[in-house]
Amino acid sequence: MNHLPLIIRREYLTKVRNKSFIIMTFLSPIIIIALMSLVGYLSQLNNDKVRTISVLDESNLFIDQFENDDNLKFESVAGIDLAQAKKNAEEAEVYGLLYIPKKSNIDSLVKAITFFSEDSPSIMLMSDIERAILHEANILKLEANNFDAQEIDDLRVNIQTNLETFQGEETSEYGSVLKLAFGGVAGYLLFMFIVIYGNMIMRSVIEEKTSRIIEVIISSVKPMKLLLGKIIGTSLAGITQFVVWMLLLTILSTVVTLVFGVDSNAVRTEQLQTAVEATGNDLPTMIAQFMSEVGKLPILNLVIMFLLFFIGGYLLYASLYAAIGAAVDSDTDTQQFLLPILIPLILSVYVGLFTVIEDPHGTVSQVFSFIPLTSPVVMLMRIPFGVPIWQQILSVLILFATFIGAVWFASKVYRVGILMYGKKASYREIIKWLKY
Repeated sequence: MNHLPLIIRREYLTKVRNKSFIIMTFLSPIIIIALMSLVGYLSQLNNDKVRTISVLDESNLFIDQFENDDNLKFESVAGIDLAQAKKNAEEAEVYGLLYIPKKSNIDSLVKAITFFSEDSPSIMLMSDIERAILHEANILKLEANNFDAQEIDDLRVNIQTNLETFQGEETSEYGSVLKLAFGGVAGYLLFMFIVIYGNMIMRSVIEEKTSRIIEVIISSVKPMKLLLGKIIGTSLAGITQFVVWMLLLTILSTVVTLVFGVDSNAVRTEQLQTAVEATGNDLPTMIAQFMSEVGKLPILNLVIMFLLFFIGGYLLYASLYAAIGAAVDSDTDTQQFLLPILIPLILSVYVGLFTVIEDPHGTVSQVFSFIPLTSPVVMLMRIPFGVPIWQQILSVLILFATFIGAVWFASKVYRVGILMYGKKASYREIIKWLKY
């Protein structure tokens, strides 16, 4: 009789009916949305705050360069000295005082500009002030040296290099960012899924071992089927939890935005607007270029390989987590065995972030994309940059072959270790179990 479906069903139902599982499934999205809403609310408070800055321009050169906006107001003060201006600013409780002295030349003037405030101003605020002064200061210096500032400005050119492959396919910097984002998100999701649900499998094995219920189950089920059923059942429970999280996060974020008027994406929106302004392009142009690059991506290839590497990588590490759970009696004994598993996983993330980004087709990137313990993360980060199909298939085959070997190894450890009590296992002891 094939017990595998029964084991999978039992593991799945045991997990999803667990009170702590149910509580965390529904409580985690609420906590995340609450934190995001709090950050959004605080950001809105910060954005609604109007700062007033007094400007004492003794040079009379820059007073017209400062423009008011919704969050920043400039007030010109004149006819008083610096000491009186500072006193007035403190009494009026304005945010700061910008002092521009009168000097004989522009070079000495820009070095003497001072901003007085109660506390340290933000980098963004000072950048806006300095940018307003810088443009006019450059014009004044050019005119002081008998140059036509407008003519020089007209002669300036902006370089935007066209990117194209040797096969004639046009690319852009946005394409590189998009590929990097896809690879990074895919690798990060796999990393988090392995760590969270791998630990769940390990603890599940330890609980069954300490409760002695496994002694009844093992009498009628082969260790390998029991191990596979536990891995698959727990994985399905994890996927269920993940799907519920995504649905609840979407619903709750919409409700919070509509009901309370709190934009949980306020910080990201502001960062995006800053990035757009820094490029000198408008937002519609960037969106159009972004969508164009999305259309150039091999979406089908990315989705298929993401699923294969995600499943293979998770099953490989899950079998190792299960073997650890069978070899120990408590969570405190797992540390010595977890480190060799976590090292390649962490290494794959660092290789992906610092090597694949710089050279996705280099020797280091290629080697680690074929090593089974690192390939799920590294290859997922490489694929968007254009990896030959044969390399992807070879890496998948090696990964699943290693998974089968890991299941065989884990079942050997599981068969013996699940019935071992009161004795701390060592690496030497585990090697002996493989011979039984």
